[in-house]
Amino acid sequence: MQFLKKSFSVLALMILLSGCVNGESPEQEIFETLEKVVELEASFEEQQEPLLELEREESEIYEEILSLGMKEFDQIVKLSQEGLVLVEQKETAIQNEKKSIEEAREQFEEVKASIEKLEDEDLKEEAQSLYQLMEQRYEAYMVLWDHYMAAIGIEKDLYDLFQTEDLTLEQLQLQINNLNERYDKINEANESFNSFTEQYNEAKINFYQKAGLNVSYDN
Repeated sequence: MQFLKKSFSVLALMILLSGCVNGESPEQEIFETLEKVVELEASFEEQQEPLLELEREESEIYEEILSLGMKEFDQIVKLSQEGLVLVEQKETAIQNEKKSIEEAREQFEEVKASIEKLEDEDLKEEAQSLYQLMEQRYEAYMVLWDHYMAAIGIEKDLYDLFQTEDLTLEQLQLQINNLNERYDKINEANESFNSFTEQYNEAKINFYQKAGLNVSYDN
């Protein structure tokens, strides 16, 4: 089985302002909304390493099963049950990840009102392009999530098949091929998501600079 590459997260920045400002400018409103999105996506980022670890553990079980012969069927059944548990844990992790993304996307939608308030047409156009990039990123994530959930279903079926004593090589090969094809789609979708994330992070920094906001990395 292939691993899902770690997805990039939106970049956290901090704004440095002198004094207090009563009545925030549209630029500042946009900044605050976008950085709230970063906070909401924090749990998304936190799911990455545990998810990768689950995939590593499951891959080890999967490879061990493939190395066993039918004379060791009892061991295959035991390992398959362990594999199913890991797949269910992956499913929970990816559902939590999606929930975080959905909450962040809902927050992100609030930026549209602030963009409309921008008086500088060039800056407004820049903000609208930034908005479109993030929307493309979210759409790319949903494609990724759909493929991953489909793979979860195939993995469950595969571990059930491993527990069938009269399993044929043809049945097994068909399911493995289906899973490999799905992971190819997952990796392709993940690359698209990561690409949009990188583009968005760069565009966000450029917008802040053009808007005259004094920002720095929040290390």
